[in-house]
Amino acid sequence: MEHHVYFWLKKEHQNEKDRATFEAGLDALFEIEAIQNAIWAIPAKTAVRPVTDNSWDYAINVQFASLDDHDVYQAHPLHDVFVADFKDWWEKVEVKDLASS
Repeated sequence: MEHHVYFWLKKEHQNEKDRATFEAGLDALFEIEAIQNAIWAIPAKTAVRPVTDNSWDYAINVQFASLDDHDVYQAHPLHDVFVADFKDWWEKVEVKDLASS
């Protein structure tokens, strides 16, 4: 399964120092053993189209071998630390979980 999360940072955190701190937090989050593969990204500079949303600041794509591994990730202390450290930094968060066919 895949876990996609999109983050919109508050204006006061859209600076080089805070972005570096947030990126380090994402890297630390990816140390959770239950993760099969993970990346973080920023919006690509693609052409503006009505179906493309480039309004977010960061996204993560985390892959798990199973739903159980996802559940381990969600309950992991490093996940709790990330949320506690950064929950006041984002204006909006969207989560989209995908099941493999």
